[in-house]
Amino acid sequence: MITRKALLYMAGLALTTSATARADSGDAQNSVTVGVGAQSAPRYSGSDQTRLQPVPVFQARHGAFFADAQKGIGYDLQSNSGLYLEHTLGYNLGRDDKNSDWRDGGKRLKGMGKIDPTVNTALAIGWQVTPWLSAEGKAVLPFSDDQGVNYQASLTLLPVQSESDTVALQTAALFGDARYMNTWYGVSQAQSQRSRFTRYRAPGGFYGIATSLIWSHQFDPHWGTLISAGYTWLGDRVADSPVVSRRNEATGTVGFTYTF
Repeated sequence: MITRKALLYMAGLALTTSATARADSGDAQNSVTVGVGAQSAPRYSGSDQTRLQPVPVFQARHGAFFADAQKGIGYDLQSNSGLYLEHTLGYNLGRDDKNSDWRDGGKRLKGMGKIDPTVNTALAIGWQVTPWLSAEGKAVLPFSDDQGVNYQASLTLLPVQSESDTVALQTAALFGDARYMNTWYGVSQAQSQRSRFTRYRAPGGFYGIATSLIWSHQFDPHWGTLISAGYTWLGDRVADSPVVSRRNEATGTVGFTYTF
């Protein structure tokens, strides 16, 4: 049976998952995982252009505490009833107004200006209803005042769990406050004058659905691989923005890991 900590990382939908998806919970209590992968994804949320980029993998865990290349540093706690809490300190790379090989951005956004990187904190509270189903609510709060807060409510299903293979299906409803929505999807008067976009103010609230399917396979206790496919649908609040060229987005990731 997959462990709670493995489920957390499978639900993370990142390359930092495959090595912890093992049947023996003791193996995941103290471990270090490194690896590399490749990801195909839109250049930015709403872009109709894709990019292929390498994705580094690093994950270290000591009991409830962890460091993760995707999530940052944090800890997770779980009660006997299945209720759990995860708290992380991470980093958002922001967005560029030109094509970038290391963060979101595209030349179509010329004149929109850059969204600066920021440190953020995330708090997730959930319930592992059964060994194969969990529900979670999560909020991500930046330390700066100019990016706003985003939230998500998700369900994760594990239809396949074995010593070598785990399949996870997650769907999440996405929400943001007005500041978050206008940072990423709005067009201010000044931005409109510098770019080709008309002014647009995005209201806060629900803005999309994200669904991911992940397959994790362990060749042996050390070597593993991960393949994932994701689909995001953007709701009217952001799809009506002039910076959004496509409201249906797909991603694909493949990676290999080694666990010490």
